[in-house]
Amino acid sequence: MNLTVIGLGLIGGSLALDLRAKGLAASVVGVDVNLEHCRLALNRGIVDRIAPLEEALRGSDMVVLAIPVDKIISLLPDVLDRVSAETTVSDMGSTKKAICGLVAGHSKRSQFVAAHPMAGTEHSGPAAALRGLFANRSAVICEAEQSASCHLRRVDEMFEVLQMKRVYMSADEHDLHTAFISHLSHAISFVLANTVLNKENSVSTIFDLASGGFESTSRLAKSSSAMWLPIFEQNREHVLSALEAYMENLRIFQQSLLNKSFDETKALMENANGIRRVLQNIRQASRGVVHE
Repeated sequence: MNLTVIGLGLIGGSLALDLRAKGLAASVVGVDVNLEHCRLALNRGIVDRIAPLEEALRGSDMVVLAIPVDKIISLLPDVLDRVSAETTVSDMGSTKKAICGLVAGHSKRSQFVAAHPMAGTEHSGPAAALRGLFANRSAVICEAEQSASCHLRRVDEMFEVLQMKRVYMSADEHDLHTAFISHLSHAISFVLANTVLNKENSVSTIFDLASGGFESTSRLAKSSSAMWLPIFEQNREHVLSALEAYMENLRIFQQSLLNKSFDETKALMENANGIRRVLQNIRQASRGVVHE
């Protein structure tokens, strides 16, 4: 397969590394507006060559857009306009409703497969790309009924090679669920980091006292604003609902402390411990790739 990857950061770079290593991609052409990203991607062997968009699309069997969701909105229609009738186009965006709605009436809509691999780190750029990033994670495919079977099979094969569990849902279902399990955690991490930074005048004190708990909770605050602001914009309504639900639970916790109702505080924490069982079940289920 001749693969074109638009966006050579963590997701696009990791995708290219794995698909090359596993033999699914015979050649990988990279497209990125950041010249430093292009240089790093070539030096790391992530891509075979860099090309302008129009050239990169010629002869490509699959095109993957791994760029911020606002850039997907800007570029996807143009990509569909330019590709041949045999080319599969997919995106890796963290929102889906706006993207699917954008191309709903496009003449080549059936060639597009809306996808979201649920994997990543707080790091960005080609230097952050790594092999095995997607293994045993879930890949969401949205509005599958709008995609032609041949293009679905190609994307499904890609995720199978990456050892990902495939999950199918509507675009709105995807955006609702990711608001709670992904977008909310990033928002909380950004706010936590700002809370501590605003409260602490001495950065050295933070470094001296910070332990593993704070580091793990605030880790996502290092994520790129260029990637996450468009996600919050496109999924604003669901993120607001998730934030309201979170703040209500935070208020309940706060009230238990204000009232010195420590039995209630303990009950809230013990109830939260139930997340351990949920996460264990997820890890067990992810040991085998299941086609749903």
